[in-house]
Amino acid sequence: MDTQELHQIVATSGGILYVMAVLLLAGLTVAIERIIYLHRTAAGGARLLGRVRIMETVDPVVCRTLEDEFAGLPHVELVRVAGAHPEEMGRERLMDVMEETILWQARSIDRHLWVLDTIVTLAPLLGLFGTIIGMFNTFHVLAASAGAPSGVSGGVAEALVATASGLLIAILGLVSYNGLQDKVRALVHQLETLKVALGNRAAGRVPVAQWRLPQGEARARERTRLAGAEA
Repeated sequence: MDTQELHQIVATSGGILYVMAVLLLAGLTVAIERIIYLHRTAAGGARLLGRVRIMETVDPVVCRTLEDEFAGLPHVELVRVAGAHPEEMGRERLMDVMEETILWQARSIDRHLWVLDTIVTLAPLLGLFGTIIGMFNTFHVLAASAGAPSGVSGGVAEALVATASGLLIAILGLVSYNGLQDKVRALVHQLETLKVALGNRAAGRVPVAQWRLPQGEARARERTRLAGAEA
Protein backbone atom coordinates (compact mmCIF):
# COMPACT_ATOMS: atom_id res chain seq x y z
CA MET A 1 0.00 0.00 0.00
CA ASP A 2 1.58 3.26 -1.14
CA THR A 3 1.03 6.77 0.19
CA GLN A 4 -1.59 7.60 -2.42
CA GLU A 5 -3.72 4.59 -1.54
CA LEU A 6 -3.42 5.39 2.18
CA HIS A 7 -4.48 8.98 1.54
CA GLN A 8 -7.45 7.71 -0.48
CA ILE A 9 -8.59 5.47 2.39
CA VAL A 10 -8.29 8.32 4.89
CA ALA A 11 -10.19 10.65 2.55
CA THR A 12 -12.92 8.03 2.13
CA SER A 13 -13.53 8.01 5.89
CA GLY A 14 -13.86 11.78 5.96
CA GLY A 15 -10.67 12.15 8.03
CA ILE A 16 -12.02 9.97 10.87
CA LEU A 17 -8.96 7.72 10.62
CA TYR A 18 -6.78 10.65 11.68
CA VAL A 19 -8.84 11.00 14.84
CA MET A 20 -8.61 7.28 15.49
CA ALA A 21 -4.83 7.42 15.11
CA VAL A 22 -4.79 10.05 17.87
CA LEU A 23 -6.97 7.78 20.05
CA LEU A 24 -4.60 4.87 19.50
CA LEU A 25 -1.59 6.98 20.46
CA ALA A 26 -3.33 8.32 23.58
CA GLY A 27 -4.41 4.83 24.63
CA LEU A 28 -0.93 3.37 24.20
CA THR A 29 0.63 6.27 26.13
CA VAL A 30 -1.74 5.86 29.08
CA ALA A 31 -1.45 2.07 29.12
CA ILE A 32 2.37 2.05 29.06
CA GLU A 33 2.65 4.79 31.71
CA ARG A 34 0.19 3.07 34.06
CA ILE A 35 1.77 -0.37 33.57
CA ILE A 36 5.20 0.99 34.54
CA TYR A 37 3.83 2.96 37.51
CA LEU A 38 1.66 0.17 38.91
CA HIS A 39 4.40 -2.45 38.50
CA ARG A 40 6.99 -0.33 40.31
CA THR A 41 4.54 0.69 43.02
CA ALA A 42 3.37 -2.89 43.66
CA ALA A 43 6.96 -4.15 43.83
CA GLY A 44 7.94 -1.41 46.29
CA GLY A 45 4.78 -2.02 48.32
CA ALA A 46 5.57 -5.72 48.58
CA ARG A 47 9.02 -4.92 50.00
CA LEU A 48 7.50 -2.47 52.47
CA LEU A 49 4.94 -5.04 53.61
CA GLY A 50 7.76 -7.48 54.19
CA ARG A 51 9.47 -4.97 56.47
CA VAL A 52 6.28 -4.22 58.38
CA ARG A 53 5.49 -7.90 58.77
CA ILE A 54 8.50 -8.52 61.02
CA MET A 55 7.74 -5.50 63.22
CA GLU A 56 6.28 -6.12 66.69
CA THR A 57 5.28 -2.52 67.43
CA VAL A 58 5.00 0.75 65.54
CA ASP A 59 8.20 2.62 66.30
CA PRO A 60 8.18 6.28 65.09
CA VAL A 61 11.92 6.08 64.39
CA VAL A 62 11.49 2.97 62.25
CA CYS A 63 8.53 4.60 60.48
CA ARG A 64 10.64 7.62 59.54
CA THR A 65 13.30 5.28 58.19
CA LEU A 66 10.70 3.51 56.06
CA GLU A 67 9.38 6.86 54.83
CA ASP A 68 12.82 7.80 53.56
CA GLU A 69 13.52 4.38 52.06
CA PHE A 70 10.21 4.05 50.22
CA ALA A 71 9.60 7.71 49.41
CA GLY A 72 7.18 8.24 46.54
CA LEU A 73 4.99 5.22 47.25
CA PRO A 74 1.36 5.77 48.33
CA HIS A 75 2.03 3.26 51.12
CA VAL A 76 4.33 5.78 52.80
CA GLU A 77 1.36 7.96 53.73
CA LEU A 78 -0.02 5.12 55.86
CA VAL A 79 3.36 4.64 57.54
CA ARG A 80 3.52 8.38 58.26
CA VAL A 81 0.08 8.34 59.86
CA ALA A 82 0.89 5.25 61.94
CA GLY A 83 4.16 6.73 63.15
CA ALA A 84 2.56 9.99 64.31
CA HIS A 85 1.90 9.24 68.00
CA PRO A 86 -0.22 6.06 67.55
CA GLU A 87 -0.43 5.60 71.33
CA GLU A 88 -2.32 8.90 71.62
CA MET A 89 -4.76 8.12 68.80
CA GLY A 90 -6.05 4.74 69.84
CA ARG A 91 -6.48 1.87 67.42
CA GLU A 92 -9.97 2.76 66.20
CA ARG A 93 -9.06 6.38 65.52
CA LEU A 94 -5.83 5.30 63.82
CA MET A 95 -7.69 2.85 61.57
CA ASP A 96 -10.18 5.55 60.56
CA VAL A 97 -7.42 8.02 59.70
CA MET A 98 -5.54 5.40 57.65
CA GLU A 99 -8.76 4.48 55.82
CA GLU A 100 -9.20 8.13 54.88
CA THR A 101 -5.59 8.19 53.70
CA ILE A 102 -6.26 5.21 51.41
CA LEU A 103 -9.25 6.99 49.90
CA TRP A 104 -7.11 10.03 49.15
CA GLN A 105 -4.39 7.88 47.56
CA ALA A 106 -6.81 5.80 45.47
CA ARG A 107 -7.35 8.71 43.08
CA SER A 108 -3.67 8.78 42.10
CA ILE A 109 -3.55 5.01 41.64
CA ASP A 110 -6.23 4.80 38.92
CA ARG A 111 -5.34 8.15 37.35
CA HIS A 112 -5.96 8.46 33.58
CA LEU A 113 -7.73 5.08 33.34
CA TRP A 114 -10.86 6.96 32.29
CA VAL A 115 -9.05 7.69 29.00
CA LEU A 116 -8.88 3.97 28.18
CA ASP A 117 -12.49 3.50 29.23
CA THR A 118 -13.54 6.31 26.89
CA ILE A 119 -11.47 4.97 23.99
CA VAL A 120 -13.05 1.51 24.32
CA THR A 121 -16.49 3.07 23.83
CA LEU A 122 -15.62 5.84 21.38
CA ALA A 123 -13.38 4.01 18.88
CA PRO A 124 -16.07 1.63 17.46
CA LEU A 125 -18.54 4.52 17.18
CA LEU A 126 -16.03 6.64 15.28
CA GLY A 127 -15.24 3.65 13.06
CA LEU A 128 -18.91 3.23 12.25
CA PHE A 129 -19.24 6.94 11.57
CA GLY A 130 -16.26 6.82 9.19
CA THR A 131 -17.78 3.85 7.39
CA ILE A 132 -21.08 5.68 6.94
CA ILE A 133 -19.26 8.63 5.42
CA GLY A 134 -17.39 6.25 3.12
CA MET A 135 -20.66 4.62 2.05
CA PHE A 136 -22.08 8.01 1.16
CA ASN A 137 -19.13 8.56 -1.16
CA THR A 138 -19.63 5.09 -2.63
CA PHE A 139 -23.30 5.80 -3.35
CA HIS A 140 -22.28 8.95 -5.19
CA VAL A 141 -20.06 6.79 -7.42
CA LEU A 142 -22.92 4.36 -7.93
CA ALA A 143 -25.29 7.17 -8.87
CA ALA A 144 -22.87 8.58 -11.41
CA SER A 145 -23.62 7.55 -14.92
CA ALA A 146 -20.11 6.29 -15.43
CA GLY A 147 -19.96 4.45 -12.13
CA ALA A 148 -18.25 1.10 -12.58
CA PRO A 149 -18.98 -1.90 -10.32
CA SER A 150 -15.28 -2.18 -9.49
CA GLY A 151 -15.25 1.39 -8.25
CA VAL A 152 -18.27 0.70 -6.04
CA SER A 153 -16.79 -2.43 -4.49
CA GLY A 154 -13.47 -0.66 -3.96
CA GLY A 155 -15.21 2.21 -2.21
CA VAL A 156 -17.09 -0.18 0.11
CA ALA A 157 -13.84 -1.94 1.02
CA GLU A 158 -12.16 1.37 1.81
CA ALA A 159 -15.12 2.46 3.92
CA LEU A 160 -14.97 -0.71 6.01
CA VAL A 161 -11.36 0.04 6.98
CA ALA A 162 -12.70 2.65 9.45
CA THR A 163 -14.90 0.07 11.20
CA ALA A 164 -12.08 -2.47 11.37
CA SER A 165 -9.72 0.15 12.77
CA GLY A 166 -12.23 1.18 15.44
CA LEU A 167 -12.78 -2.41 16.53
CA LEU A 168 -9.04 -3.08 16.70
CA ILE A 169 -8.43 -0.01 18.87
CA ALA A 170 -11.35 -0.94 21.12
CA ILE A 171 -10.06 -4.50 21.58
CA LEU A 172 -6.57 -3.29 22.51
CA GLY A 173 -8.04 -0.69 24.87
CA LEU A 174 -10.36 -3.19 26.54
CA VAL A 175 -7.56 -5.68 27.22
CA SER A 176 -5.33 -2.92 28.60
CA TYR A 177 -8.11 -1.43 30.72
CA ASN A 178 -9.12 -4.73 32.32
CA GLY A 179 -5.50 -5.67 33.00
CA LEU A 180 -4.78 -2.32 34.62
CA GLN A 181 -7.96 -2.50 36.70
CA ASP A 182 -6.77 -5.83 38.09
CA LYS A 183 -3.42 -4.25 39.02
CA VAL A 184 -5.22 -1.34 40.68
CA ARG A 185 -7.30 -3.75 42.78
CA ALA A 186 -4.14 -5.61 43.82
CA LEU A 187 -2.46 -2.35 44.83
CA VAL A 188 -5.47 -1.21 46.86
CA HIS A 189 -5.44 -4.62 48.56
CA GLN A 190 -1.80 -3.95 49.48
CA LEU A 191 -2.82 -0.67 51.10
CA GLU A 192 -5.64 -2.35 53.03
CA THR A 193 -3.26 -5.07 54.23
CA LEU A 194 -0.73 -2.47 55.33
CA LYS A 195 -3.44 -0.54 57.17
CA VAL A 196 -4.50 -3.60 59.18
CA ALA A 197 -0.90 -4.63 59.86
CA LEU A 198 0.04 -1.18 61.17
CA GLY A 199 -3.15 -0.95 63.22
CA ASN A 200 -2.47 -4.30 64.89
CA ARG A 201 1.11 -3.40 65.72
CA ALA A 202 0.15 0.04 67.01
CA ALA A 203 -2.25 -1.67 69.41
CA GLY A 204 0.31 -4.28 70.41
CA ARG A 205 -1.63 -7.08 68.72
CA VAL A 206 0.73 -8.86 66.35
CA PRO A 207 -1.01 -11.52 64.17
CA VAL A 208 -0.18 -15.13 64.94
CA ALA A 209 0.85 -15.57 61.29
CA GLN A 210 3.95 -13.48 62.02
CA TRP A 211 5.30 -16.24 64.24
CA ARG A 212 5.05 -18.67 61.35
CA LEU A 213 7.46 -16.85 59.09
CA PRO A 214 9.66 -18.71 56.61
CA GLN A 215 12.94 -19.82 58.11
CA GLY A 216 14.97 -17.06 56.45
CA GLU A 217 12.65 -14.31 57.70
CA ALA A 218 12.56 -15.83 61.17
CA ARG A 219 16.36 -15.76 61.40
CA ALA A 220 16.42 -12.14 60.21
CA ARG A 221 13.84 -11.18 62.83
CA GLU A 222 15.83 -12.92 65.58
CA ARG A 223 19.03 -11.12 64.54
CA THR A 224 17.16 -7.81 64.68
CA ARG A 225 15.86 -8.59 68.16
CA LEU A 226 19.29 -9.59 69.47
CA ALA A 227 20.91 -6.51 67.97
CA GLY A 228 18.36 -4.32 69.72
CA ALA A 229 18.94 -6.11 73.04
CA GLU A 230 22.73 -5.65 72.79
CA ALA A 231 22.29 -1.97 72.05
